[in-house]
Amino acid sequence: MSVLEVSKLTKRFGKFTALDGVDFEVNRGEVFGFIGPNGAGKSTTIRVLLGALKATDGEAKLFGKDAWDDAVEIHKRLAYVPGDVNLWPNLTGGEVIDLFVKLRGGNNKSKREELIKKFDLDPTKKCRTYSKGNRQKVALVAAFSSDADLYILDEPTSGLDPLMERVFQECVMNVKNQGKSVLLSSHILSEVEKLCDRVGIIRQGKIIETGTLNELRHLTRTHLLVQTKQSIESLNELEGVHDIEDTDQGVTFQVDTEQLDAVIRHISQYGIVKLESAPPTLEDLFMRHYEGNERSERAESGGVR
Repeated sequence: MSVLEVSKLTKRFGKFTALDGVDFEVNRGEVFGFIGPNGAGKSTTIRVLLGALKATDGEAKLFGKDAWDDAVEIHKRLAYVPGDVNLWPNLTGGEVIDLFVKLRGGNNKSKREELIKKFDLDPTKKCRTYSKGNRQKVALVAAFSSDADLYILDEPTSGLDPLMERVFQECVMNVKNQGKSVLLSSHILSEVEKLCDRVGIIRQGKIIETGTLNELRHLTRTHLLVQTKQSIESLNELEGVHDIEDTDQGVTFQVDTEQLDAVIRHISQYGIVKLESAPPTLEDLFMRHYEGNERSERAESGGVR
């Protein structure tokens, strides 16, 4: 069942098209990764979902309600964390957390205390004294203290140290296990890889690929390091083999996942002594997708420069 549905969403600012027919959905109990470089349209999409921007065309529905027309109703079931949190300077962190939780009609003191302790936050300090990381902690504690059905997180770990990132990941998994949904916009690909059930890649205002990580791995390459008794012949002629390099440890190269079986069969003829394989990562997928698109665009515009 869909909690969030975006269909043919378009947003123009004058002649500039920020979003160009964006389509995706987030299901109940799902963590959906929304990834792309800066300026791709992630934050614009999120502002439309929050009812802060009106779409030029298309639809954005949360819980079956229109993001713009029913924003007040939607926000009762929504928790949002931006990538750069601004807080009231004269309030303490604890007062801000209480204010946000009460606005959503919640009052779970034990949950609040548990999260403050987990995130190692001093709630008695005035917000003006907080570092960027501590301001993020206030927003995260406020969000996860509330009983929301959908969490929209836009670069939420910006400014957090690795230990706090791990606490954040635990919080996301906890709400997922409770059947809640999460839209996670991030450029930290390892974070997306650990947490997300499905991923949508946005580029220049368009969704260029959506699916589970396994479904998207057809775009990635496996890294291999091979040592053989005899030197491997015709490796550079095999389909799907890239970036061959001779090193002291053996030959390193990348293989398109769908060609892996044929490549392993070929190199096994030469007596494998050592074979090390590194699985494809989301980062590989991301970079390859962007590089491939940029090359084809340059070719279309009159040759690769």
